[in-house]
Amino acid sequence: MSLRMRKLTGAILLLLLVAVWSLAAMVVAQVIFTQPRPVLMWIYYPLAGLGWVLPAMPLVKWMLKPDAAR
Repeated sequence: MSLRMRKLTGAILLLLLVAVWSLAAMVVAQVIFTQPRPVLMWIYYPLAGLGWVLPAMPLVKWMLKPDAAR
């Protein structure tokens, strides 16, 4: 797969990852926080907000891999 095609595929997958991650984080928050718990909220929301970065890192690394020499 060419670099250009990997970037297009990766961009689409990243958008899908962020959309699914945010929806899942909202569902989990609704289940966990039926009653306000400020300390847990201060911990959960930053982790949930930045958590998508870890699964995105291998995808970005794959996207930027140089083309194989012919």
